[in-house]
Amino acid sequence: MGITSNRAGPGVTRVTIDFPPVNAPPVQGWFDLATAITAAGDDPETRVVILRAEGRGFCAGVDIKEMQRSTGHDALIGANRGCAAAFGAVYDCAVPVIAAVQGFCLGGGVGLVGNSDIVIAAEDAYFGLPEVDRGALGAATHLARLVPQHLMRTLYYTARNIDAAQLHHHGSVYEVVPRDKLDEAARTLADEIAAKDTRVIRRAKEAINGIDPQPVHRSYRYEQGFTFELNLTGASDEARDAFINGANNA
Repeated sequence: MGITSNRAGPGVTRVTIDFPPVNAPPVQGWFDLATAITAAGDDPETRVVILRAEGRGFCAGVDIKEMQRSTGHDALIGANRGCAAAFGAVYDCAVPVIAAVQGFCLGGGVGLVGNSDIVIAAEDAYFGLPEVDRGALGAATHLARLVPQHLMRTLYYTARNIDAAQLHHHGSVYEVVPRDKLDEAARTLADEIAAKDTRVIRRAKEAINGIDPQPVHRSYRYEQGFTFELNLTGASDEARDAFINGANNA
């Protein structure tokens, strides 16, 4: 369990998220993910990274129960900084990152996928930001990289989900495949990229990031500032408690 890395083939490093039951990493898990992604990109033998997950869903976001068990704001600050570190590591990774997504991809999962270079999804994959229902804000920065602006706003305000087929229509998901073919599809594309001159691909990643119109690091941290404001009003604690109580009664 936790974050693991392994060599999936020549030039391909696979980083796996595994936090049962719903892949909601604790604070340390987000930092561990950032470390694993950065280390993979820094390895001269790595030419492409596949970011994947075990279990029924890719990622359910932060561990809200950990946050509510903690006194003070240490867990909240840790989760915010950990997410920023993990999302940033995906974006800044020296080589392309392919996200292979199955089942639910919510909250922090959207942050990871939105900052990836390529997204391949299983037919059952769906994406959403339940933040407004949890008393938090964030990752609109990353959802805006997956869907057009007005659709992003609609999904954000309503906390509705969007499925892989719809994202494929918008061009942000490269390929939708049966769930049992997801790892194979990610590996096939990774092998194609890994076969190219890594000197060129690494500079291509740097160049593409350099012309990106979206300042992803700054805009995400700006969003997080409003989460802290909502916590000071008490709205966030109320929303998180309601979520946990609802989950316990389900």
